Amino acid sequence: MAENRASADGTGYGEGVPCWVDVQLPDVAAGKRFYGELFGWTFEDRPDADDGWVWAHHKGRPVAALAHKTDGRMPTVWTVYFATPDIEGLADRVWAAGGQVVTAPVPVGELGTSALVTDPEGAVFGLWEPGSHPGFGARHEPGTFAWAELYARDTEAANTFYGGLFHDALFGPEAHPDFGRAPVSDVFPAEMPPHFLVHFAVEDCESVLGTVSRLGGRVQAPPFETSYGNVAVVTDNQGASFAILERSERSER
Repeated sequence: MAENRASADGTGYGEGVPCWVDVQLPDVAAGKRFYGELFGWTFEDRPDADDGWVWAHHKGRPVAALAHKTDGRMPTVWTVYFATPDIEGLADRVWAAGGQVVTAPVPVGELGTSALVTDPEGAVFGLWEPGSHPGFGARHEPGTFAWAELYARDTEAANTFYGGLFHDALFGPEAHPDFGRAPVSDVFPAEMPPHFLVHFAVEDCESVLGTVSRLGGRVQAPPFETSYGNVAVVTDNQGASFAILERSERSER
């Protein structure tokens, strides 16, 4: 699957394009230390957003958010958000296609409106209707979002669901790979629930793994080759999983 290329300079993202990521953490201050050193991020408190969002910046541009996990029963996890101009309508389409609406659309100050939904297998993802915040200020460069991989049990069902939901973004004439899917068993144990894995771009996968370990994270899956580059799956020092992606020459845009 692929998605339409969209600008990362504030001009917006088309429906179905990954436009933002955030992570729910028990200790946001510890998250700032971890990701600040790992990716060179700086941070900005956002009092205009609920739940104590902290924005991460890369070279002065917003690239992610860290949020305090208020309910210990919730997972410590990175979530990818897909852009939409009509979040209510898209949430209805998710439901009609066999997914679930976990959190109904809710305004996030003047920034926009967000919702959490699942696909029919239970993989959680977010929806984002922009207000003053269109999404990533930078992506596809070291220290920023590079890819979202869906690990599914039934890849054909995933093709049907997401192909119907985001048809123009996935199959439009300007489509470029930025969102894919693979069987859970390709990387994770078969009992792992279906889920999205957020990838961040790095220049050197091996050297970044050393930094992850030094900062208290761990390596879940050592580097392996994919059609979109060299990937390793790691967790941060609080247990949130993500991947690092070193683009190979053949996968460069």
